[in-house]
Amino acid sequence: MTTSKEFSACVAHYDPNALPVVAAQEIVRQWATPRTRDAQIERVGLHDALDRVLAEDVISPIDVPAFDNSAMDGYAFAGEALAGGAATLGLTVAGAALAGRPFDAAPGAGQCVRIMTGALIPPGCDTVVPQELVTREGDAIRFSTAAIRAGQNRRLSGEDLAKGKPALIAGRIVRASDLGLLASLGIGEVSVHKRLTVAFFSTGDELRSVGETLSPGSLYDSNRYTLFAMLKRLNVDTVDLGIVRDDRASLEKALREATERADVVISSGGVSVGDADFTRELMNSLGDVAFWKIAMRPGRPLAFGRLWSGVRAGTGESALFFGLPGNPVAVMVTFYFIVREALLAMSGATRQPLTAIRAISAEPIKKRAGRTEFQRGIATRNDDGRFQVVTTGPQGSGVLSSMSEANCFIVLEHARGDIDAGDEVEIVPFDGLI
Repeated sequence: MTTSKEFSACVAHYDPNALPVVAAQEIVRQWATPRTRDAQIERVGLHDALDRVLAEDVISPIDVPAFDNSAMDGYAFAGEALAGGAATLGLTVAGAALAGRPFDAAPGAGQCVRIMTGALIPPGCDTVVPQELVTREGDAIRFSTAAIRAGQNRRLSGEDLAKGKPALIAGRIVRASDLGLLASLGIGEVSVHKRLTVAFFSTGDELRSVGETLSPGSLYDSNRYTLFAMLKRLNVDTVDLGIVRDDRASLEKALREATERADVVISSGGVSVGDADFTRELMNSLGDVAFWKIAMRPGRPLAFGRLWSGVRAGTGESALFFGLPGNPVAVMVTFYFIVREALLAMSGATRQPLTAIRAISAEPIKKRAGRTEFQRGIATRNDDGRFQVVTTGPQGSGVLSSMSEANCFIVLEHARGDIDAGDEVEIVPFDGLI
């Protein structure tokens, strides 16, 4: 059996104790493969399809539009009437075509049909002049021929989507607009991947659940609530295993249970330098770990690998494992820049890169070369319309309020040093993410 560490060693810049972020992302990307078994696919109705991942292409059963129709309110006529060279054209209104109530007869020479947006183009007509360009007196209209071209303002049958062509592609995360598209095609059910199941827990004797009384030296566990929310945003099923105490038996029990119940296991805490020897010994007995540390701030202590539920590695059920740091901000940073893409890939979704925007730093930022830093920032538009950004202040990985105050991450690359005011930086907006 090839271990994840052996496989990962093929990745450029592999160092299990201090991986560059891009190398860690590549290792995770290669191990986080979609589940492909038929048992992982189900049919759901449109009301249950939002944010699900399509398991197969959706093929259009009809042309969209289903018929030639008007793109606006106006008057339909035969475009050949424009060929006479006259500066203006006068036509007589023969009737009206409304959406759902077509005008079935072909208008005669010198005639037109009053038509509403979306209405079927009458026989013999191929052009629509907008009503605002027309002067009407009784049943007669007149308009400038320079304002209209033959064939204009007509939506052709199938020009949006042709029958037999893919309407939506497998791997797409279904959005609200997609539900409308599917309904417009008369499709009431789609095949989707079953939701990924993710088990998560926090470790630490000092942690207390919300509602419990704090004793000296203890603190409330915030990470589980943050993880729950971030996982729900990705529309996965969750298994909350609560708080696990700092002893080998409790952690082993939690990891085995999580591996049996979930596709992915996420822990927070327990992978720092002080805990590494204990956790590494346990992880080696249950699976194998590709790396333990990443050259990033916050989030340096981060374990990634594969777990098995059997008596030894390689037996029983398996699950990918992410051992995140214990500090709250580090949990969010590592989730979005390391874990998120893996969960989407395993869910069957096509790659969904985070949105990155270039911005001007409005202040100097201290940065040490040799690690990627993710600082919390507040981005605004300057007078020129460009984004500018400042940090939220202290960037400690335990300052959870900095995440609430910020509206973006400031991503400072691995090789980069200090940032001067006016330098360009990359930001990742929180909008739609956090």
